[in-house]
Amino acid sequence: MFRSKPVRTTISFTLVILAFVIGPSDLSAGQPPQRWAVARLPTPVLNTPDFRSVYGGSDGSKLCLDKNLLVAELEIVALPGTVFEVHEAIPGRNGVSYLRVTTDEYPFPSKTGYYVDSRFVSLASERPPHRQCRLPSRSGIRFKLRSAIGSLYVWGGNWKEGVPEMFEYYPCSVRLSDPARKTWMLRGVDCSGLIYEASDGYTPRNASALVRFGRSVPIAGLTPEQIASRLEPLDLIVWAEHVMIVLDEQRVIESMTFGDVPGSPGGVRTRDRVECVRSVMKERAPVDEYDEPASGKGARFVVRRWYPTERR
Repeated sequence: MFRSKPVRTTISFTLVILAFVIGPSDLSAGQPPQRWAVARLPTPVLNTPDFRSVYGGSDGSKLCLDKNLLVAELEIVALPGTVFEVHEAIPGRNGVSYLRVTTDEYPFPSKTGYYVDSRFVSLASERPPHRQCRLPSRSGIRFKLRSAIGSLYVWGGNWKEGVPEMFEYYPCSVRLSDPARKTWMLRGVDCSGLIYEASDGYTPRNASALVRFGRSVPIAGLTPEQIASRLEPLDLIVWAEHVMIVLDEQRVIESMTFGDVPGSPGGVRTRDRVECVRSVMKERAPVDEYDEPASGKGARFVVRRWYPTERR
């Protein structure tokens, strides 16, 4: 997943009114927060405290989307058990507060800060233990990757089943189409979110960190066929803006922003791994380490082997 300055627009949905009841808050608005919070549920983390402008707008029918029809304010869906440090509580409506937070599980700088809805978390005065990350087996990760095929591309998404509480806490006042419902509930993954969910949060959340994760597979100066022959399942073909995962001996899996047909929705798909490497090399040069200059091209890519050797 790559962060760029979003260009926002607003999409309206108008049909039949739906009604939901907003549940009580875990933190009274205006009260000084306790210092720590733990995600009780898959927890959307936004780069703005104004959740209601993003989800619903003034009349509850509008979803704030960027020019690519993505919710650019979403940074990550924090996994249950994620520990946050709380820096500020911003009062909202109906006793809800929005917490400005940081977490070791998403250590990326932000000019605007990161925020969670207090209803998704439990508060604590002492720091809770870190989330227990249990790295699945190689076969388990590959099973999870395969199960994501056909999922939508969701910017910041890493919980492919979505977050149904978004409808409970931010009820839409109109009936939505199926794709719009999935977008509202964050049902899908972006490129780095695909492997992040499959690995139970073991891998870094952004592609910009994945370029140095694990160890290098030497590929500089090789042909696409030679590179493809060196790949092993779960290797990452990655550059700062995108990552693809080697699924098996023939295929690579990725979550694309757009589909193959211009204007069609993106999502998780597989590709032949030789053809995939050949396609990447039309615009990027293979290097062994991402900090190395690319021969003949400014753009570059690396292959990283990250799965622990002792777990093979």
